[in-house]
Amino acid sequence: MKLPNMKLKLFTQMVLHISIVICVTSILAALFFTKIIDDLSTEYLGKEAMSVAQLAANDKRIIHAFDSTNPSKEIQPIAEKMRKLTGASYIVIGNKQGIRYSHPNPKYIGKPMGTTNDPVFKQHTSVVYFGEGISGPAIKAKTPILNEKGDIIGVSSVGFLMVDVKKRILTYKEEIIALAFLLLLIGIISSFFIARRIKRKMFGLEPEEISYVFKEKEAILESIRDGIIAVDKDFRVLSMNKRARELLVQNLQLDDSFIQNHRLRELIQEVIFSKKEKSNQKVFIVDQLYVIDLSLVKQMDRIDGVVLTIRTEFEIEQLFNEVSKIKSYSENIRALNHEFLNKLNTIYGLLCIEEYDKARELISSEVTERQSTIVFLMTAVKEPLLVACLLGKINRSKELKVNLKIDQESCLDEIPDSIDTHLLVTILGNIIDNAMEAAKEKNNASAAVTVSFTDIGRDIVFDIQDNGTGILAKEQDDIFTEGYTTKPGNNRGIGLSIVKNSLQKLNGQVYIINSLLGGAKFTLVIPKR
Repeated sequence: MKLPNMKLKLFTQMVLHISIVICVTSILAALFFTKIIDDLSTEYLGKEAMSVAQLAANDKRIIHAFDSTNPSKEIQPIAEKMRKLTGASYIVIGNKQGIRYSHPNPKYIGKPMGTTNDPVFKQHTSVVYFGEGISGPAIKAKTPILNEKGDIIGVSSVGFLMVDVKKRILTYKEEIIALAFLLLLIGIISSFFIARRIKRKMFGLEPEEISYVFKEKEAILESIRDGIIAVDKDFRVLSMNKRARELLVQNLQLDDSFIQNHRLRELIQEVIFSKKEKSNQKVFIVDQLYVIDLSLVKQMDRIDGVVLTIRTEFEIEQLFNEVSKIKSYSENIRALNHEFLNKLNTIYGLLCIEEYDKARELISSEVTERQSTIVFLMTAVKEPLLVACLLGKINRSKELKVNLKIDQESCLDEIPDSIDTHLLVTILGNIIDNAMEAAKEKNNASAAVTVSFTDIGRDIVFDIQDNGTGILAKEQDDIFTEGYTTKPGNNRGIGLSIVKNSLQKLNGQVYIINSLLGGAKFTLVIPKR
């Protein structure tokens, strides 16, 4: 028959383990202290016996009584009184012949002492020893009694019977055992409170549940595509996921699990001291630009560390470019749809009122205009991505009612393979969008934007002009900072920062001056090599 698997809860295990430890400790402590008491009691009682013996030996009344005709008559009362005061089992005073002058049992007075006195009389020394006498085993002390001339006239013998010693020791042991049981009881009761507090600190989880949660969190961290690093207040790395290990260990200068990079240390300290989380912090390390978010790790109201979420700016730009492309395609399709619906509605209206000639003229002009634009762009620009971008912006301008013109003298015959055309599309698209918005905001229906480009010479040059409000000289550096914007709303101040980073990758430059149209003129210069 298979026994059921009786698995104890963590609370029960902690109570049992703590109780067992306290129980074993209490028993060992009790045994140890009782052994010490046995040894100390024997040593202490030997010294006490010697003290009483010396006290009796130096008593003047006892010394003078030796010269009397009946010494025991004077010595017996003195010795008994002294015995009762000191708690000794017996005090025996004897002469040099070993005849007793005092004894707790008067019938032994006048009889020879039960143990030898040779060490006292022959060696003139005081002795403490364990011996057997007529009253039983005892701890004894003997010392010589000297007269006024310094001659030995007798012996003082004091003893503590082992029966009395054991009674005294037993009393001490009972107190120790009682104390041990009291401590054991307090320990067991305390173990319940300790176990309950620990369990509460562990959110009531069992070890298996804690292990599962740990593995689950570890798997989640490892699956995140951003680098995650947790550090304490001393810049010691507590954990990191696979992505962080792959991309960032060398560049972040981790030495024996400590962050050594000065800039990262500053950011961590700022977050801890200010108690405010930071996001989108750009840090250039070695040859790579990183974007870092810093979140606080809090325990109750105490800050224990910081979690760093780290991405390369290149990855963010790639994602933004993809989103920008999708958004651009969507806007272009929407603009085309809107434009063609307007044209179709107009044509339908002309047909309904039987203005067939005007309908034919509108269709012809529309086809001619679109065809001429497409033919010009296909002839002037050999790169399909740039053609698609410019066509999309033309359609977008019609939807916004902005007069977007492309200089018919423009030409872009060849783009070297070393130039990433995706970056060119990103740069051009963002600047044209900003120009149309600026022109529309100031002039509404009379908004105008012109675009020209050339590849004559060693550089590719783009000029984008608008009739907007222009850009002040003091703002020309700030507009390329991520998050900087003069327009209301969220998700602003990103486009021009992407333009700047893309230009840096192409080793290009941007120049801003006042436009002949009245707004701003952006000149982009991108070297062919």
